[in-house]
Amino acid sequence: MTKNPAIRGYLFVLMSVIATSNVYIFSKAALNELHIVQFGVLWYGMALLWNTLFSAGTKKIRLARSLYKKYYRLLIIIALIEICSVSLFFTAINTMENPAIVSFIGNVGPIFITILGILILKERFSTVEAIGIILTLAGVFIISYRPGSDIFIKGIWLVIFSSLFFSVKIIIVKSYIHKIDPTILAINRSFCLLGFSVIMALSLGSTFEVSTKALLNIFIGSLLGPFLTTLSNYWALQYIEASRASILGSTKSLVVLLGAYLYFGTLPLYYQIMGGIITVLGVILISYGSIIHKKSDLKDRLF
Repeated sequence: MTKNPAIRGYLFVLMSVIATSNVYIFSKAALNELHIVQFGVLWYGMALLWNTLFSAGTKKIRLARSLYKKYYRLLIIIALIEICSVSLFFTAINTMENPAIVSFIGNVGPIFITILGILILKERFSTVEAIGIILTLAGVFIISYRPGSDIFIKGIWLVIFSSLFFSVKIIIVKSYIHKIDPTILAINRSFCLLGFSVIMALSLGSTFEVSTKALLNIFIGSLLGPFLTTLSNYWALQYIEASRASILGSTKSLVVLLGAYLYFGTLPLYYQIMGGIITVLGVILISYGSIIHKKSDLKDRLF
């Protein structure tokens, strides 16, 4: 792999985009046959297996033990945030008919990251970012609006709150990404989510009669999602800023749109597709605006 840090970062983002896009497809296919609790146990059970095997192969098991002892409070906090974010996300996938709509609405994530950056990291707010936020919100409104007694489509708030929790996690992880190895973060995530799913399965008395097709979807999806997506996201944050990663990452919605059509033979309504494209443009502007004003801040400090 290239030694250029920025190129490495973008390659990891590209890997994440491809893997994440397929997560929407394969998780939806599995959830069409399984209860969400059954899905969680199998999905994160396999994810923990992939992450543990990878960790053992790279000889990072000992490192995992020492880092967990040092950062266990932080890792527990991240895990709790992940449980909230992931539970809401897969509930939304299960609720909404087309996973592409979930992906488009999920583009509100960079808005939360920008706002949290201002509140917590004391970052400045640029005009370009403001335009991007307005476009993203307008796109989400177009996608979600439904005339009648229920103003918005079912499941919209699940996606929005999932994106909020995910954004909080990104801010925290970015602060510690050079201290905690991404492999440890991925194992911690899968372990805690599996534990949560098992507790829920036991409390609900869930059974595990699974078809071969559902098991295959979970096998592929867990390999791409909780394993490859998580690692590539964390690796990308080691080399490039979150705002730069968001520019390329925003294209995942278009890949999900294509994948959903090829796998399920369905498309969102035409105005939802237009709204989705507007959210992608909005995310690009938010991310680009963040890069511009950070360069401006650096120039001010130098001169």
